Amino acid sequence: MFEALTEKLQRTFKSLRGEGRLSEEHVNTALGEIRTALLEGDVHYKAVEQLTDNIRTQALGQQVLTSLSPDQQVLKIVRDQLIELLGREAAPLQFSKKPPTLIFLTGLQGSGKTTTTGKLGKWLAKKGHRPVVVSTDVRRPAAREQLAQIARAVDVPVVEKASDDPIELIKAARREAELSAYDVILVDTQGRLHIDDELMQELEAMKRSYPPAETLFVADAMTGQDAVKSAGTFHERLGLTGVILTKMDGDARGGAALSIRWVTGQPIKFIGTGEKYDALEAFQPDRVVGRILGMGDVLTLIEKAEETIDKAKAEELEEKLRRAEFTLDDFRDQLRSLKKMGSLDDILGMIPGVAPEVRSQGVDERKLTRVEAIINSMTAQERRRPDVLNGKRRKRIARGSGTSVQEVNQLLRQYGDMKKMMKAVTGGGKKEAMRKLAARFGGKMKLPL
Repeated sequence: MFEALTEKLQRTFKSLRGEGRLSEEHVNTALGEIRTALLEGDVHYKAVEQLTDNIRTQALGQQVLTSLSPDQQVLKIVRDQLIELLGREAAPLQFSKKPPTLIFLTGLQGSGKTTTTGKLGKWLAKKGHRPVVVSTDVRRPAAREQLAQIARAVDVPVVEKASDDPIELIKAARREAELSAYDVILVDTQGRLHIDDELMQELEAMKRSYPPAETLFVADAMTGQDAVKSAGTFHERLGLTGVILTKMDGDARGGAALSIRWVTGQPIKFIGTGEKYDALEAFQPDRVVGRILGMGDVLTLIEKAEETIDKAKAEELEEKLRRAEFTLDDFRDQLRSLKKMGSLDDILGMIPGVAPEVRSQGVDERKLTRVEAIINSMTAQERRRPDVLNGKRRKRIARGSGTSVQEVNQLLRQYGDMKKMMKAVTGGGKKEAMRKLAARFGGKMKLPL
């Protein structure tokens, strides 16, 4: 989501590596490049000015100017200032002391508000809550039906009442929550194509009648500064308590994430990272800054792996590796687990040390589908013992998978390389194997096929 911004900032830090000491001229040059990178990344110009002024003040301090590693010092300063801009700590949802907790999701039409309501319901259910959803969007055709469909898809109850009064709908949702012991009510409020006074008055009346614990603004990150302006207006009228940024897996330049916090003063609480209903992440400022600066996000990567990888299967795989019994069936299982973790481009951004040019090229996920098709076209014996695959068998597999013999050969070579590397890791040559693995990720990383 921050590829262009990441690449430009990394180039700036790289230009400082050859310097023995940091001079004021070096700082000015670097700040000019950082300012350009942030503005091109669609960060609000006033936020850029404040950020670069703070960086300048710290970078011209005596400790930095006498440092033997100016690039690392400037990187640390930029990291600290970006975290300061986004908020030092993650901002969890606030819950009422006496349930049910009322949460309003607001925003313009088309921002992904209704889908996000379903995603948040699923996220809350995974955390042990009992959420219920209700739509007060009484004007958009089929808005309430859309939420009902999404609620069924994520297995979250929905309150449906034949009324066109938003306040009556919230009242019905509260009654249902009290009767059925639901502890959170998610209200998908009405949206408009643009902000108007009628919409704001309706939302203000809803807040007066039923004050929510959270008023969240759902913004489409791909709209850039338009989302920032809308967030500012909503905050002035409604007093937002947080922001959810959607479509952060798309071509967003990332500026909205840095700007909305600065404009509203309110924390980003979640980001949408894909179309699937589980593609919603709690916003962790330090981790996102790590991704922006190309430093990776290992903690989120580990959490995603823990959520998707079966522990018993992982232990079984480890035992197979010790016995050098890693088969193509295991290889296929690992690819499936990788796909469950989400967008491969997003995963790539979490791995420290991946070269910017590798990250910017993106990942063609169709290649993984072809790999799986090739393995599926093999017999059980062939998957266990690839050494039996002669020319005739390889032609049959290529025909059955809709690929070429060259692609089959390439997969088998990469499987062999992976098997050797894993054998080295489990057989005592860990340092060398990890060095090769790091080199692979750092500049010559190749996905299967």
